[in-house]
Amino acid sequence: MIHLMRVLFVSVLCMGWFSIASAAAFTVGDQGSDVAEIQGTLADLGYDVVADGDYGPSTVAAIKDFQRSHGMDVDGAVGPETYSVLMGKDMPEVSRGSNYFSRRIIQTAMDYIGVPYVFGGTSPSGFDCSGYVRYVFANAGIYLPRTADEQYELGVPVPMDSLRAGDLVFFSTYDYGASHVGIYLSDGEFINASSSRGVAIDSLYSEYWGSCYIGARRVM
Repeated sequence: MIHLMRVLFVSVLCMGWFSIASAAAFTVGDQGSDVAEIQGTLADLGYDVVADGDYGPSTVAAIKDFQRSHGMDVDGAVGPETYSVLMGKDMPEVSRGSNYFSRRIIQTAMDYIGVPYVFGGTSPSGFDCSGYVRYVFANAGIYLPRTADEQYELGVPVPMDSLRAGDLVFFSTYDYGASHVGIYLSDGEFINASSSRGVAIDSLYSEYWGSCYIGARRVM
């Protein structure tokens, strides 16, 4: 089964490579000097953004505010129009490289904010934590086991100070071991289907989540 999953992943990676060149916007999950330059310009304009080169939720919020104030379509992504107005120059070619899958996963994950929590839920009508993670990754062609404890057995361990967008973060909540899972975004934030709020963004450093955090895995 593990071998089959690897074959599927490699196949999707090969097919996904052709989609990279056609991408036409900077958005959640992107990283690098171009992103840092965008963030620096936003910060200079008074937006609450740190120029760390990591396109996370705070950058999305700032871009949406910028787009709204300039009468543009509000999508939180920096396409050619937004880039030109913000930066005062033509947009460079967006280089995707190895973060293509994390970008796609984060985009999909953000689409379901507000979906209610349903125990055993595996669809946009209602998710539990592992059902949500499995659904989001499947959308990118990466197939994970159904439960959090099974997902915890995949990939390689990642220390907290090396987390990157798309890593799985795990918690021991109602049961011993990995009983809750979310998807890391950036800046200590992760997205998850919690029993109290449904699909929402939380902080690893909050009192609750920090106390029950047990580790992370990188599966792509």
